[in-house]
Amino acid sequence: MQDFLLELGFEELPARFVQSTLNALSQTIQAGLEKERLAHGEVSLYGTPRRLAVLIKDLQLQQEDQVLEVKGPPKNIAYDTEGQLTKAGQGFLRSQGVEADAVFIKEFQGADYVYIKKEVKGKQTSALIKPLLEDIIANLHFPKNMRWGDYDLRFARPLRWIVCLLGEEVIPLEVGPVRADRITFGHRQLSQGPIVVSKPADYLPSLKDGYVLADMTERKELIRRQIVELAKEKNAVVTEDGDLLDEVLNLVEYPTAFCGRFAEEYLELPSEVLEMTMKSHQRYFPLEDGDGGLLPGFIGIRNGADNHLETVIAGNEKVLSARLADARFFYDEDQNTPLADNVAKLENVVFQEGLGSMGDKVARIEAISAGLTRLLGFSQHTEAILRTAKLSKADLVTQMVNEFPELQGVMGEKYALLQGEEPDVAVGIREHYLPRFAGDDLPQTPAGIVVSLADKFDTLVGYFALGKIPTGSQDPFALRRQAQGVVQILLNGQCLALGSVIDLVGAEYAKFGVQLSEEAKMELLEFFRARLRVLLLDQGYAYDLVDAVLASGEDRLSELQKRVKSLAEFRVTPQFDNLITGFDRVENLARKAEGTELNQAVMQAADQEFYQAMTEIKGRCEAKMAEGDYSGYLRALADFRAPIDRFFTDVMIMDEDLQIRSNRLALLQAALALYAAYGDFKQIVVNR
Repeated sequence: MQDFLLELGFEELPARFVQSTLNALSQTIQAGLEKERLAHGEVSLYGTPRRLAVLIKDLQLQQEDQVLEVKGPPKNIAYDTEGQLTKAGQGFLRSQGVEADAVFIKEFQGADYVYIKKEVKGKQTSALIKPLLEDIIANLHFPKNMRWGDYDLRFARPLRWIVCLLGEEVIPLEVGPVRADRITFGHRQLSQGPIVVSKPADYLPSLKDGYVLADMTERKELIRRQIVELAKEKNAVVTEDGDLLDEVLNLVEYPTAFCGRFAEEYLELPSEVLEMTMKSHQRYFPLEDGDGGLLPGFIGIRNGADNHLETVIAGNEKVLSARLADARFFYDEDQNTPLADNVAKLENVVFQEGLGSMGDKVARIEAISAGLTRLLGFSQHTEAILRTAKLSKADLVTQMVNEFPELQGVMGEKYALLQGEEPDVAVGIREHYLPRFAGDDLPQTPAGIVVSLADKFDTLVGYFALGKIPTGSQDPFALRRQAQGVVQILLNGQCLALGSVIDLVGAEYAKFGVQLSEEAKMELLEFFRARLRVLLLDQGYAYDLVDAVLASGEDRLSELQKRVKSLAEFRVTPQFDNLITGFDRVENLARKAEGTELNQAVMQAADQEFYQAMTEIKGRCEAKMAEGDYSGYLRALADFRAPIDRFFTDVMIMDEDLQIRSNRLALLQAALALYAAYGDFKQIVVNR
């Protein structure tokens, strides 16, 4: 066994591409080795902006020999009635290069076939992995690809070198114009020239000598330690920002932290503006005091050593100062125009072709918000909600949001407060974008809740009406995120029937000439249920219980969640067996009763007794459903088992009298409806 190393050298890759592409490269290589029956040890991944590397310990140098059973024609075709090989049998032996005495008979799918055993010698790993890796590299997928010159290759950035070593042997891969060797390259400015890697074990130390820390864990910890130590020297702290740290990690190969300052006058800008400028535009870590307030300083990470650091600091301070001066200009200029005056400008901003302008969207949001206010019982907040809806998108045409799109909503809140709007309106403008991602904060104010729902429902209904429905992994309009936001809000104490809301939104779109078909409505309802299913599974509920409840047809998401919770709790009680057994007995025959009608005139005594018991259980179930007491509903269904057992004991359901048989099946069909109102219990997996 020998260690194996593959390094792909690129021009600087976008930071967000490094980790995901490296993971995909490793997984594909390991899958290929498994397919080729090549065992190996630990797999380590290394990456920088200029390289993706996979190092595999103890890779098997040759496949194990393999004995295969090769199936031939059926015995009655391979041999004649006298036991002699037919032409078909002889042809099979000839194709496999064996004699007649190598044949044995084995049964396959109820028939006898001729087989032979064939020994396949294992191939050398070096020969196997060359075509395997060439194919993997040529088809390496990045989030965004570019065609490379005249070659039939698509990478995020041009491929410049390949290192491929099995022990000390170079595997001569060829991808486009690049041929693998043992030559890699260190830091662009600090390295003294090409680096020769003798064997995989020398990879990390050789790169370190060339001022490249390829171990991402080591590099990340060094960055974190430098930031903490430098902040401490300045009597400041830096709030942990994992996303920013991960981005900076893949922007540098040899990190050196430095501290810079900016003029204190810029602290008058909203903290969100300062942080966005430093983090998103410059990849700086803002300095804070012990109470979380911003200080006029930042920490940056240089891709290099500490030589000429004063010049680096001065240059970064100059760039940041210019950006902050722009931000202050935008901030001051935006305040000269009331948000309400910006609403008219939204007519010139396209929302989506076929769905009108942002001005059209705001008009729909206002109308939808009015309807949701009534449905959610927020009538006492109507004025604030409608004002929030009107101003919800007004900051999109401000200079600040044009420069920093990530601040939409945030700047709307700031400008609304500065211009004397009610605090609930200002907060609602910011909150209506929430939640922006899984686990994000949810809107808390009535205005924020209503307008957030109105905005998201408007987007979803509009795109589904146009047929722009996510498929597979493709979701260019982030509709899954919008639907997930609706689900999270509704599960946080808001009870709405999805169908009613979709109809409300569809009616507003109809005024704009956009029609939501019944098929598209059903697809959207299923889209919401799929999002709810994912969330419930993430909460730890069993998939079969979730699927059972979602099949009920209920479209109030909060009630569906309560049903799943109650069913999960009921599953571990002794009564659960009565629930499922009663359901199974009813369902087995009731499914044959389609189209039957109940006729009390032909009921016998046992039929009447069962009908009365079912009527009593139905009354209990309806009362419990109205109260939202789903545990009580399940207990009622469990109690129903005794009348069901008695009915099956006392009568023959499939009676010879067709009228009696039909009526008893109709009774079971009515009984099954009690279960179906809660969910499809057939989905539940029961181990008995």
